[in-house]
Amino acid sequence: MHWKCVELSCCWLLLCLLLAAETVPIDKIKVNKVEEPEVQATVESPDTGLYYDRYLREVIDVLETDRHFRDKLQTANIDEIKSGKLAKELNLVSHLVRTKLDELKRQEVSRLRMLIKAKIDAQQDAGIDHHALLKQFEHLNHQNPHSFEPEDLELLIKTATSDLENYDKERHEEFKQYEMLKEHERREYLKTLDEEKRKEEEARFDEMKRRHQDHPKINHPGSKDQLKEVWEETDGLDPEDFDTKTFFKLHDTNGDGFLDEQEMEALFTKELEKIYDPNNEEDDMIEMEEERLRMREHVMKEIDTNKDRLISVDEFLTASEKKEFVDADNWETLDEQELYSEDELQEFERRLSQQEHELQMKSDDLLKQREALQLQQDQLQAQKFEFQQAVQHLEQQKQTQQAHPPAGPNGELQFHQEKEHAAPPGNVQAMPPGHDQPQDLNQPAPGQDQPQQ
Repeated sequence: MHWKCVELSCCWLLLCLLLAAETVPIDKIKVNKVEEPEVQATVESPDTGLYYDRYLREVIDVLETDRHFRDKLQTANIDEIKSGKLAKELNLVSHLVRTKLDELKRQEVSRLRMLIKAKIDAQQDAGIDHHALLKQFEHLNHQNPHSFEPEDLELLIKTATSDLENYDKERHEEFKQYEMLKEHERREYLKTLDEEKRKEEEARFDEMKRRHQDHPKINHPGSKDQLKEVWEETDGLDPEDFDTKTFFKLHDTNGDGFLDEQEMEALFTKELEKIYDPNNEEDDMIEMEEERLRMREHVMKEIDTNKDRLISVDEFLTASEKKEFVDADNWETLDEQELYSEDELQEFERRLSQQEHELQMKSDDLLKQREALQLQQDQLQAQKFEFQQAVQHLEQQKQTQQAHPPAGPNGELQFHQEKEHAAPPGNVQAMPPGHDQPQDLNQPAPGQDQPQQ
């Protein structure tokens, strides 16, 4: 049996909320050793959105290869997993598994350090404390970068649980900021128009808003009407034959016995197509994804009774027996709700103005630095030019002296006697022109014999 189980169980690390595993959870698998291995197509699981997504997946892949750890998972409940109690079982896994986990942790620490170095290089701030920056990564024990310990598994579980539970909340906030920015830019654009143009733009905006709101009825997500529409239009089945259990099996696309969040979101595509068309100017596809998220959150809240972010067949069937399943209220779309108040928009614009002011100050400071650097460069360039001119002048002088030896007043060549030949030998001194050279008293007169030694 293929053991590619990303979730490890219906609640393992709560990763089932986004990982969309492609095989059966461990507590549902029956191993048959004599079965021929089945070749299954690899399904790429959607990214969790966490910055340590790859590390998380690799740790899960390694842990699922240990039989002891899998056995413990079969009896563990979600509270034991979320609290980190299960992490203590890491001490009992095989040496090979621990060795692989050690290597994964060293690679992750190395990756985080590279990210820190890149951040420091970008900021050009050598005073940043690497160790302090590493502390912000809470999914591993940074004080021990070499081995994967039970504390690392506990930190990974708790951090992933917390991050994933806050993931939707962060997405909602990002969407709210997006909508306020759109309105801010629209109002700023109106300020640039004259009265007539402003009225025309306001009328165009109202018309686009009206066209967007003019759509067919939206079925309540998770209701019988909504599911029957999928059954008929997407599955191509007779609405008279609608059966909730059969519907569940049809849309449990990975066959694990659960509907995860991605499988649930796929059920809302038909409803969303009634409201949003990418070819229409008035329809915003970012708003469509926010609407999809709201639908999925609502259904999970109503049906997922054990809050493991998976819908079991029992939970699905129980929900179909409720009165709300048949007699559901109307669903309020985004355009029928107040996404933000005027006070929130004004506060957003104030922060935006402050950020623009700070960016302008930084821009002005960088411009001054650039001008100062340009001035220094110009000065260095001028000094370099003067130096080159001086060197060139000296070279020209040297070449001139070699080509033309020094001459006297009348053009005659001048030769300079050496200092040791400037005076005659002995006591004879040079006389002015026209005077006889005095005879050396130590030399014999002409015709006299040399004195005997």
